[in-house]
Parts: sequence; structure tokens; C-alpha cells
Amino acid sequence: MVRELMTAEPLIALEGLHALKHALRFGADLVDVLAPEPERVLALAAELAPDLDLAGRIRRVAPEALGSRPHHTGVLAYARRPPFDPAALGPGHVVLLEEPRHGGNVGAVIRVAAAAGAAAVLTTGARDPWDRDALRGSAGLHFALPVGRGEPDGRPLIAVHPAGEPLGALPADATLAFGTERAGLSAALLARADARVAIPMRPGVSSLNLATAAAVALYMARSGFSQRSVVEMDRMPTDS
Repeated sequence: MVRELMTAEPLIALEGLHALKHALRFGADLVDVLAPEPERVLALAAELAPDLDLAGRIRRVAPEALGSRPHHTGVLAYARRPPFDPAALGPGHVVLLEEPRHGGNVGAVIRVAAAAGAAAVLTTGARDPWDRDALRGSAGLHFALPVGRGEPDGRPLIAVHPAGEPLGALPADATLAFGTERAGLSAALLARADARVAIPMRPGVSSLNLATAAAVALYMARSGFSQRSVVEMDRMPTDS
């Protein structure tokens, strides 16, 4: 969801207190905060986000100003979309989503990547990673790291693929590429990848949700975790 100002400036809609909270914590440039009951929002913020001061920032509006499906916390904010340059990313692992199809999955990956301290989340294809579904899925954490279309240059490209080597330590600045759950990574990307790595899984389990796979890969790569096969783990005795 975006709103157009008189200047035709596109604004990002942040639906709900959780999204507003995260956006503020990570430096979002807020333009407007709307609520039919500002007092209720302030009370909720005092309970759930006492580090933030929203006093005087919430504009009272009619309920219909929040749209046909208002968030249950009763607040809607608008912020400017930050600039994005895929050639100017900081240190850390980059997540690359090749032609993602579902905005909710993109948002969930962004949320995971922010928690894991990733350097950025990049996408290819037609879908805007800042669309409404993605913003809902990330709970405002688009503002915690660079998010946009493109591919980083000069970083090792690691394809997360079932036929790869078991995932362990990776270069600290590697790009981890993920494909769609149904189609996986394209042959073109696999051909130019510097390496292929696989997430160890129990036999019979064919795939993971995209955000789950990204979470496992990011945390394993960051920690350099070396995992025995899931089959061995499954055979280990357990306490009764």
C-alpha cells in the first residue's frame, strides 16, 4: 500500500503498532501517524514499546481513514522509502531471493535477515520487495537493513540447493541465493554460483518454507556450525 502526496512522493504504509515500532527503532522517516483513538495506541505503546515516545505524533482520524481492513492495534503510519544502492552494502551475509512469488514470504525472510544481522535482502524479478504483503510480513523490519532489487557485485555467490555440500562455515561476505519452493534456483544462477550448499534435513522431508530455510542458513553460516547428518542425530539415544 502506498499513498501519493501532492508531490507524487510514494509513501510506505506501516500497518499496526508492531510495524511502526520497528520502523522507528531503525530510523524510518515518518510522515504521518493516524489513529481513531490515539490514547489507546499510546497506552499500548507504553506497554509494548516503552523505548519509543509517540506523544504528539499521532493524528486523530475517523476509523475509515485506516482502510477497509484496519489493523487490530488501530494505527496506520506513513514513511518515506529509504534510498537503496546494491553496490553500497555493508559487511555481512546478503540474502538473494531469485524471482520470489509471494510477498508474505519475502517479508518473512526480511524479518529473519534483520534478526540474524544480515547485510541486505535483495530480489530479482518483477515483484517489488516493498509491496504491501511483504511489508506486512516483515513487521516494519524493512527499515532495519537495505532491501531492494538487484544483485551485489564482488561477493562469493553461494546457491542454497539440495544437491550442495552440507552447509557450514561460509565467507563472511557471501551472498546466499534462494529460489522458489516449487521451482528452486534457475540453471543460470546455479551455473555461475561459486558453490552450492544444502541444509541437512531428515530423510523424507523434501523442503522448508523459504523464511525457515533462510533462517537456518543465515544462523548456521554465521556461527560456522558443523552438523552431523540428521540421520545420525535421529539415531542418537534420548533420555527417557
